[in-house]
Amino acid sequence: MNGAFELFVTKRSALVEYATPLVGDRGRAEDIVQEAFLRFAPAVQQGTIVEEPIRYLYRIVRNLAFDVHRKKMRELRQEKSEPEWWMLPDMPRTPEENLIEAETVSRLQAAMETLPAETRIAIEMNKFGGYTFAEIAEHLAIPLPTVHRMVTKGMARILMEMAPSET
Repeated sequence: MNGAFELFVTKRSALVEYATPLVGDRGRAEDIVQEAFLRFAPAVQQGTIVEEPIRYLYRIVRNLAFDVHRKKMRELRQEKSEPEWWMLPDMPRTPEENLIEAETVSRLQAAMETLPAETRIAIEMNKFGGYTFAEIAEHLAIPLPTVHRMVTKGMARILMEMAPSET
């Protein structure tokens, strides 16, 4: 290990100069050179034969610098990308928003109750259950065009009743 340490001490400043432009600052370059020595010294100590130890050290420094650069680029990409909707904090609702939603749901329920039973079932199956018109027609045992007409007319009636009154 003595030979590895001596080589490192004599080439340390040159390795730092080599790594600085690769990583962008001298402090990070010194960290990389130290990491390179920590990888180089045990290999030499364990008896690994390194034919060109200086080139080997430079290669370790270069590879570590590229790793740092890749990590930095990955972090920049993550910072620039918008977080997923499910990662965003849920904004607390105001009492006014809760009241408006409750009133809207009440008006929707009242409008739905004015519809004939088959029309209400068809709308609920389609809009809330995700059923197709064909599935609704089969369930209610009525023709497909009738289901289409019922849902269309029923939704129009609900929208008219939900519209704000001008009083």
